[in-house]
Amino acid sequence: MKDCLTTYTGVSFDTFEPQMEMIKIEDIAHALSMMTRANGHFPEFFSVGQHSIQCCREAIARNYVPEVVMACLLHDASEAYLADITRPVKKNMTMYIQIEEQLQNMIYEKFLGFVPQGEAAELVSNIDDASLYYEFVHFMDEKLFETEPVMMSEPTYETRPMKEVEEEFLELFHRLYAGQNGADNAIISTGMEKR
Repeated sequence: MKDCLTTYTGVSFDTFEPQMEMIKIEDIAHALSMMTRANGHFPEFFSVGQHSIQCCREAIARNYVPEVVMACLLHDASEAYLADITRPVKKNMTMYIQIEEQLQNMIYEKFLGFVPQGEAAELVSNIDDASLYYEFVHFMDEKLFETEPVMMSEPTYETRPMKEVEEEFLELFHRLYAGQNGADNAIISTGMEKR
């Protein structure tokens, strides 16, 4: 048996030796829309794709620069080729963390042109944590942190058709990507103009 994952678009993807040209946004959007958060323990289906979209929408609501907005959309993109492993488990998986970081950084390089560092990385992490917090409040009535994070957008948690989530993820991606590359019509659907 080969040591590659066959992706949604038919790519033979080697997770241990990834190649940038093999990374397809269509594979990422599709896989994340099908992948459940919290290892399937929420009482209703809520996908990694929905979480990623929520993080992106929150970055827009905070009026962050488009590069940070895109980083929020893509922050879990490596999970399309790996898995969404819960934080208490992942923190003890040193090799997995290294593989995930290598792949995630390659995805950032491909679609952003850089890996978010410093303040940009912290902004993405803060939004990820805030989204996680309110997901657990909604689904599990559990507060993961002592301090309630700021949330400026209005998240929704209904079970959505996977294809709909996939299409929204791709729409957001293409608008943001066009904005990075100077397209005149690159306006995010909430009305925030490109910078």
